[in-house]
Amino acid sequence: MLLRPRLTRVLVSLAGVAAVTFVAHRVIPVNATTVGFAYLLVILIIASGWGFLESALASILATLAFNFFFLPPVGTFTIADPQNWVALSSFLATALIASRLSAKARVRASEAVERQRDLERLYAFSRAMLQIDTSAEFGKQLIEKLGKVFGLEAAVLFDRQSEEFHSMGTSNLAELEDTLRTVALSGRSASLVRSDYVIVGICRGSEPVASMALRGAVMPEAVVQGIANLVAIGLERARARELAQQVEAARQSEQLRTTLIDAMAHEFKTPLTLIRAATTSLLANPEIPTESRTEQLTIADEEAEHLRELIDDAIEMARLDTAHIEIHPEMAKLDDTLEDVLTSMQSETDEHPVRIISPTEPLPPMPFDKRLMKLAIRQLLDNAMKYSLPETPVEIRLLLNEGILMLEITDHGAGIPSDEQSRIFERFYRSPSIRNQIPGSGLGLSIAHGIVQAHNGELTVSSRPGQTTFRIKLPAVRQEVA
Repeated sequence: MLLRPRLTRVLVSLAGVAAVTFVAHRVIPVNATTVGFAYLLVILIIASGWGFLESALASILATLAFNFFFLPPVGTFTIADPQNWVALSSFLATALIASRLSAKARVRASEAVERQRDLERLYAFSRAMLQIDTSAEFGKQLIEKLGKVFGLEAAVLFDRQSEEFHSMGTSNLAELEDTLRTVALSGRSASLVRSDYVIVGICRGSEPVASMALRGAVMPEAVVQGIANLVAIGLERARARELAQQVEAARQSEQLRTTLIDAMAHEFKTPLTLIRAATTSLLANPEIPTESRTEQLTIADEEAEHLRELIDDAIEMARLDTAHIEIHPEMAKLDDTLEDVLTSMQSETDEHPVRIISPTEPLPPMPFDKRLMKLAIRQLLDNAMKYSLPETPVEIRLLLNEGILMLEITDHGAGIPSDEQSRIFERFYRSPSIRNQIPGSGLGLSIAHGIVQAHNGELTVSSRPGQTTFRIKLPAVRQEVA
């Protein structure tokens, strides 16, 4: 504590005693008992406001003034009546004890306020940690929030696992690096020569995981340790979330692999069966007429081509399991592409009448990746047929309006609940109501959505009970596609 403020408080305290003496002796003469209580009141006020030193000096001055001005013989420091010695000694002891107790109460109240503030800061820091954006660098955000909450001039965090330093404020990393590494290995606090940093180890249980250097705020050891514990929890939470993301990515990759295998096994069965039937017939009847032989070979050739397309689609689905879809546009007509898709899905369309509504004028050619667009349309048609009853029609409408080409596919199934329509394009998402009733992977709509977006287009859905429409919007004018 600086000398000048304390000296000022001492002088003010002595002046308070002098003021009581003047009033009681000259202005309003009172008896010795009243003056003694007045002195005690002033001393208690001084002790509760400033501390023991000021109140002790005021007590001594009050005792001397009490003796000189109010105990006979008045005007001298001698005491005629021995009983007054007892009274004067009791007064001095009472004043000093009261001063001490009042000063202690003041210190304890101040400490309680400080502890309350420390608890509030720790709580604020714990809340701030929960709001950290985990998509960005966690350690950097953590140390910045710590500095902001506790008003630090500088802080440095060393993460032992990543071997990274994260700092805020003005800090001398060259001076701190070696010490922080050592503390992170041992988990024990340390001190730096000619430095005002507080160095603390951060442990997860008994395992050291990091270290931290703080500068700019005086904090009790318990608060520093509380900060270290919260930082340890934050780092552990970040690592747990990162591990969960890795596990989820691995799970989705495994789910994708299983889905593709199941899809290939199902889709390949029909063309392979037809090819096998044709070849078996040819081998069993070597003398088969030329016309029948040609017909069987044509079937085998067509189904072999169909099988090749299925293999290409399966490979494409695996490749499309990335954030960026690379397309190779070529000038083509969307209605011709639609006819190719329907031809390849003849076995599926046998159970669902397909009605195509096209504009009277021919559609203009436009740039798009034919193979990917076929895959997207096939996914939407397969979805429409899968979720509607057999023999119910599927309507396909082609529209051209103000430079926007639209392809609408409408089925008459149960419909999609309104609260699920915003999620159906998420990868692997399937409605809980049909998850165990209708086979599927939850990949088809996600892939179709990604393909349309890669063409600078838009895929939307509108649904109500008994009718669902998927709508592809593509720019009909030529523009750069990514």
